[in-house]
Amino acid sequence: MIRLRGLTKVYRVGVEVIHALAGVDLDVCANEYVAVMGSSGSGKSTLMNILGCLDRPSDGSYELDGRNTTRLGAAALAQVRNERIGFVFQSFELLPRLSALQNVELPMIYAARGWWGRRKRAREVLGRVGLGDRVRHRPNQLSGGQKQRVAIARALINQPSILLADEPTGNLDSKTSEEILALFGELHAEGQTIIVVTHEAAVAVRARRVIRMLDGKIVSDLPVNADPGLQRELQALREAA
Repeated sequence: MIRLRGLTKVYRVGVEVIHALAGVDLDVCANEYVAVMGSSGSGKSTLMNILGCLDRPSDGSYELDGRNTTRLGAAALAQVRNERIGFVFQSFELLPRLSALQNVELPMIYAARGWWGRRKRAREVLGRVGLGDRVRHRPNQLSGGQKQRVAIARALINQPSILLADEPTGNLDSKTSEEILALFGELHAEGQTIIVVTHEAAVAVRARRVIRMLDGKIVSDLPVNADPGLQRELQALREAA
């Protein structure tokens, strides 16, 4: 589903040249559940932005569903972003004056398939994430976990190829985080491809594969139970509990 080859991203800040990505090769198949980890400045956020078609690489190629996105114009790229990629952000990014239903409907308004059937579809997806009784509530009437569920419903409404989540539990308490991660597990079991950027071992361990980044490169790519760093972090969490 995802194929990256020789991906680089260079930023110029004054006279300084920053190599945010330095030759990344990566394959992600349909229905994988992948966690991307790394310290600040490792390149994980830049990688997420390129996977989400929010930014373009300086060099290399990115194929999504067999389509080379690096050759697309702005309009075609926006269509890919709207119809093939679902975004879940740490800060939810909901429009405060709109109801949960209206927030979830938004991606369908701009999709090529048009607006027809969007309200029915939005209700179905809100029901899927456990908010069928909150469709008329505005964000300020919802808890943090409910806001994130609305954000997940919005991300799913166009049946995207991949769900990209950037620190999806960063603003949630431990109980609510557990509920959101359980929902991700259910979506994965139903066939959804999920890529999560996180610095938390408790989030990464829910994935099936952990990619670690350092200085713009992938330094390890392992199954969750084979990543020694993750196992050490989990052991430290158990001892501290």
